[in-house]
Amino acid sequence: MPLPPAPTKRAALLSPDAIDAPARSSHRGSRRSGDQRADETTSNGPQPLELFDNLSSEAAGGGEASRPSRRAKSRPAPASAPAPQQPAAIQVETRVPTTPAPTYAPAAAAPQAPARPKRSKSAGPAKLFVLDTNVLLHDPMCLFRFEEHDIFLPMIVLEELDGHKKGTTEVARNGRQTSRTLDALAGAQDADIDKGLKLDTTGHREAGGRLFFQTAPLDYSLPISLPQGKADNQILGVVHALRDEYAKDRPGKPKQEVVLVSKDINMRVKARALGLAADDYQNDKTLEDGDLLYAGSLALPPDFWTRQSKTVESWQSGSNTFYRISGPIVPNLYINQFVFFEAPGEPSMYARVTEIRDKTAVLKTLKDYSSGKNAVWGVNTRNREQNFAMNLLMDPEIDFVTLTGTAGTGKTLMALASGLTQVLDDRRYTEIIMTRATVSVGEDIGFLPGTEEEKMGPWMGALDDNLEFLAKGDGGGAGEWGRAATNELIRSRIKVKSMNFMRGRTFLNKYVIIDEAQNLTPKQMKTLITRAGPGTKIICMGNLAQIDTPYLTEGSSGLTFAVDKFKGWPHGGHITLARGERSRLADFASDVL
Repeated sequence: MPLPPAPTKRAALLSPDAIDAPARSSHRGSRRSGDQRADETTSNGPQPLELFDNLSSEAAGGGEASRPSRRAKSRPAPASAPAPQQPAAIQVETRVPTTPAPTYAPAAAAPQAPARPKRSKSAGPAKLFVLDTNVLLHDPMCLFRFEEHDIFLPMIVLEELDGHKKGTTEVARNGRQTSRTLDALAGAQDADIDKGLKLDTTGHREAGGRLFFQTAPLDYSLPISLPQGKADNQILGVVHALRDEYAKDRPGKPKQEVVLVSKDINMRVKARALGLAADDYQNDKTLEDGDLLYAGSLALPPDFWTRQSKTVESWQSGSNTFYRISGPIVPNLYINQFVFFEAPGEPSMYARVTEIRDKTAVLKTLKDYSSGKNAVWGVNTRNREQNFAMNLLMDPEIDFVTLTGTAGTGKTLMALASGLTQVLDDRRYTEIIMTRATVSVGEDIGFLPGTEEEKMGPWMGALDDNLEFLAKGDGGGAGEWGRAATNELIRSRIKVKSMNFMRGRTFLNKYVIIDEAQNLTPKQMKTLITRAGPGTKIICMGNLAQIDTPYLTEGSSGLTFAVDKFKGWPHGGHITLARGERSRLADFASDVL
């Protein structure tokens, strides 16, 4: 069978009207317009559309059965386009801008249709989630995080929500936001509480389920040992009644699994003891396992130069050497990720990924801050990860740096040393602003006297300790007066601020250090980072193993959130410091305690 002629340039393009037209009306219109064009072009030559249909049916396995399915999925062709429009319609279905395929290759174009598929929903039937009050107070947007599943709110939850809406705390703000969201859903057009409120009526298209309220008393029986007047036990009773109600298929009420969602551990334990399904609210967790957190560095395999890199290009620019590599390791790299090659008998290589394009990556060698000539305010790095961190801290193109590591790895010392060098020596920034989360380890000692900076004084013991070390190393033999003048100069360029008054501020050309960032929530982290104006650099430091906030974990900490969201950004970097350099006692205690 001869191949049909290739489509013209005009036939290979679709107009915007054809792309946005409804599928049902377009199917009818395209069939009518195709019949008209076929009648008009009968005497002018071959009919490409008919040849295309015959060839595609033979390639698909023969028979007429393949034609209706393909035509039903096709998009409409513009009225002015010639007949060979069908292959382009298959490509438009993917919504991926690609070059149009010729008419003689329909079988090759069809498998590319799911090139960018939508996120698949969870398998199995839709569930009914009963939300506890603490979930709504924890995340006001939780109503839209359950995809195609339905949500049920007991009446006692609404009562508790009303009791938490007063005040200026974060919980009160979340309660008011949740109430406004519920009001918007109930006030939507064609809203019917008895049939359930559609969760996608306010613009959240990812929520495909419905919201149900308890509009009638439910019959349930709980053990006598559970007091009936307690709110938690009333919620458990509602879950128990709903489980029995949705255990079998009924007209208008299909069978559904009922699951209680609560942030209260004891609530979930009691629910499981009663034979009820219960789960934690997982949407606030960036990572399920802290070991999966982006480390910022990657060890190259021993056979990297011989086997994993197909072609290597290298060139010199100033004091840095650049390598352009390719191979299977490139898809696993991120921008500003550090890579190192260490093998016995071969020279070591430490570099940073500066560019990723197609299947190649560019590596840039690092500056060695472990040597005395590259000391930063008298501080030299002592291990590989510290050298990686100092390269990030001293790079003016990096606006956001996150440092994690155990106690004594040098996070605060390196951040202060690089900050003083760039503020006092390089004049790159005007001053250093330092803040931290004021979360005490034990019981709070009460109110602190003085101004804002004096109140923050007891929280800034780490700053004083590191400044004492830096001033001693920089003073040299200047004597007591010289050290006093140096301390006064350093203090004049360092401002200690409280996070409680950061809202609405804008930092211009500042070097901002956020210490103990593991105690921040993702919302607090966003508030601090968005204060950055032109020329400002922000450094977030913390130890995820020392979270003192009672409602945060390693997976839900704001520091984890920032590390995960900023990885791969060309102006951000992260490094996990692995080895402590404080003392042998501190290192041993970090390992065994």
